[in-house]
Amino acid sequence: MMEHVGGAQLHPEGVDYKAEQEATLARPRMKYTLSARFFFWFMNFVYGKPMTIPKIKLIEILARIPYHAWELKAYWRLTFGYQDEKIREEGIHLVHLGRLSQDNEFWHLIIAVEKIREDNIKESGFWFRFMPKVLALSYAVFARTLAMVRLKSAFYFNAMFEDHAEHEYAEFVRDHPELDEQPVTNELVKQFGNPATWGDVFRHIGLDERVHRNESLQECGMSDQIAPYVSVPSRIPA
Repeated sequence: MMEHVGGAQLHPEGVDYKAEQEATLARPRMKYTLSARFFFWFMNFVYGKPMTIPKIKLIEILARIPYHAWELKAYWRLTFGYQDEKIREEGIHLVHLGRLSQDNEFWHLIIAVEKIREDNIKESGFWFRFMPKVLALSYAVFARTLAMVRLKSAFYFNAMFEDHAEHEYAEFVRDHPELDEQPVTNELVKQFGNPATWGDVFRHIGLDERVHRNESLQECGMSDQIAPYVSVPSRIPA
């Protein structure tokens, strides 16, 4: 289970974020379903394939939605099955997981917003203010419906989303070496693990996404596909 300190996920002491980034780049992506491939294609079609800070903001707006859907499903089951001990235990676990994950993804969003401000990036009002609301509403309907109909499928779809995000972050840092020359001076962003550079920030976020990927796989009974840490062999990010 994840822990959070000052808005940052607490990875094991001694984790090497650069080594973990290289491990992500070396590991093949999951075999995405047709629905997941269409989802990723659509985002690339609308916002372009290259990862940008505004596109990161969009991804993080969407990222917390499934966890809220899981929480709603848990409360729905608890409303009618609160007398069943197993349902109570599963519900408490899912609510706890969902809230911690939403908190972590929200910090990712805050970081993206702060980077946009720092770089003085100009965003189109239609594409980066209006459209994200439309996409978020559409994704919320999809995520809640999937969670209500088949929670295992909701977990698996989220595992694919997080696997995609993990690889996108790793490639983003690889393709933008200048990030390692940009020191973090923003006091709010420093709360996220006290990173030295913006390259470290995005490596950290990418590793967070691996944790979310692994947890989703574990929830749908596919723990054999969990991707471990390479720099802390005795621990797995889940």
